[in-house]
Amino acid sequence: MSRISVFSAPFLLGFEGLEERADRLAKSADGYPPYNIERSITEDGTERFLISIAVAGFEPSELEVLAEDGQILVRGKQKDEPGREFLHRGIAARQFQRSFLLAEGMIVKDATLGHGLLVVAIERPNAPKIARRIEIRSV
Repeated sequence: MSRISVFSAPFLLGFEGLEERADRLAKSADGYPPYNIERSITEDGTERFLISIAVAGFEPSELEVLAEDGQILVRGKQKDEPGREFLHRGIAARQFQRSFLLAEGMIVKDATLGHGLLVVAIERPNAPKIARRIEIRSV
């Protein structure tokens, strides 16, 4: 049985890659670590997004933020210290990977770590809408 997708509509051209990435994101979403996404608009019309990810206990060297192929990939991997003995371990040294899809024109500005939160700042500059007339040739 074939799957019907909104991206298979005949007037949506070139969105196959977006559909594949959205499927990949849906399969990998397990809820850890929790995150917030905030949106604001600056005075010049630039849209600004802040992704705050709860990463308490992680050092900067144990985190990685990659911006590639229209997405942000955040990875975290803590090292177990073999000499430590826990009587109770409620805070797991758990690795994670979180992905966020980016629309065209989005720019990842920076990432900061403080107070147990990794904050990734993204901007979409206010781009003017451009329309152009396409000349019709005879063949």
